[in-house]
Parts: sequence; C-alpha cells; structure tokens
Amino acid sequence: MTTTRGLREGDEPITMLTAYDAPTAAVVDEAGIDVILVGDSMGNAALGYDSTLPVTMAEVKSRTAAVARATEDALVVADMPFLSFGVDEAESVRNAGRLLKEANADAVKIESGPHTVEMTRRMTDIGIPVMAHLGLTPQHVNRLGGYTRQGTDRDAAEEIIDLAGEHVEAGAFALVLEHVPANLAGAVTEALEIPTIGIGAGPDCDGQVLVINDAVGLGEWSPPFSRRFGDVRGEMLDAVEAYKEAVTDGEFPAEEHSHVESELEDLY
Repeated sequence: MTTTRGLREGDEPITMLTAYDAPTAAVVDEAGIDVILVGDSMGNAALGYDSTLPVTMAEVKSRTAAVARATEDALVVADMPFLSFGVDEAESVRNAGRLLKEANADAVKIESGPHTVEMTRRMTDIGIPVMAHLGLTPQHVNRLGGYTRQGTDRDAAEEIIDLAGEHVEAGAFALVLEHVPANLAGAVTEALEIPTIGIGAGPDCDGQVLVINDAVGLGEWSPPFSRRFGDVRGEMLDAVEAYKEAVTDGEFPAEEHSHVESELEDLY
C-alpha cells in the first residue's frame, strides 16, 4: 500500500492519475498506479462545468469517498476546491480534516502560494498530510489571465523555487508542478528533499500525473502537454451505437437475455 513516506523513499518514478468515481478508481488501482488524485478537475472532466471554480466541498467529499471505497493500494489524495481554504485558517483546516475523517482520503492537495505556507504547517502539525501545487494553479485562472505556462522568466522561476522550499519546510510531503518549463521543474526537483510530480513540466520530475480523461482518451480535447494512451471515447461510442442498432433491429434482448415463467403463460 502506498504511503506518503513511501513516496519519499521509493526509487521508481511516481505514477499518479485522477479518478472521480469508484469504477474508474478500481481500474486505476488494479493497474498499480501509486497515487489517485480526486482532483477538482472533476469540474471540467466529470461535472460539466467550464472550469474548476464551481466545484464544491460536497462534490469533492462525495467523490473522494467513492474513490476511497474502491481503492486498496493507491494513495488517495483529495483536492481542496476553490474557497474551501485560504479564507479562514480554522475553516481551511476543518475542511481538510473532513476529507480525511469523513471521505477516507489519505491526504489533501492545495493549490499553493505565499498564503498557504502557514496553512500547510498547521495542517501537517495536526496530522493532515499536504501535497503542495505550484506553477499553473487553475483556481487562479482569472488572475493569471488563462491557462498559460508559468515560471517563464527568471523572477517568476525564482519565486516558484523559493515557494517550493517554504512548503517543504512547512511539512508538505510532495509537490505538483504544473505547466512550467522543464528546466525549472528540474531545478526544483534537484533542490527539494520531497518528490515532485509533474504535469506539463518535463521529464525530470520524480513522477508524473495526468487527468484520467486525457490519459485514456475519454474527452474530445487534451492539452498539448498530455498524451492519449487509448481511445475510450471511441470505444464507448461504438458500443453505444451497437446497442442502439441492436434494440432498433429487435436483436436485443434475445432469448438468452430473457426468462419465461411457465405459470404465467396465460397472462396474455
């Protein structure tokens, strides 16, 4: 079973994927993925929202519980959704604790910045493992002006390096680096004592994470830093069209799909 300590001590690259429901989590877990992230990316990937901002604590809690029930070995990390943290420290800690206590998450992930250093320290002190997240932080899309690459100039890169170090000192057990230059991600990875997990951050991180829809080819679009390892959407479309045709043509349900009770022969 994967643990936060095990991630730090392992020699193999860390594998991480998102999941938002029990059937998907069971497949991801069976495949041997180290970490399942119940990401607020569920907003775009599963809930039909245009961004991650509308995702609520109730939605994350419900889906984290479903994922946890279907997972045996992977570390389950729950995303803290927009406005569930950062407004009030006590409420932030309480929300994070609920994801562990009531949804059975193993840890939480926080989109990080200068304002989350002390929060990370507080959560860690009371036993809530925290995965930090720097670079592109989608909850800040309105401030950033879009989903653009971060850390592209020296000042911005140095700020990310400094913030990464501060979160390590505050107790974060791992760091997600999203959509930053590969050489910046490599420098952060080299500087830190905790593992880095990249998404659009090049090959030099200690591990990689993708949104499940992008990895298996479930969505109609994937970001340029992703890769489709399957065509689940195409397979689903073929199956649904075949079902429709079989029903329309009267081929389904066939005799083997039905049961006839002899005592009811005279009903019609």
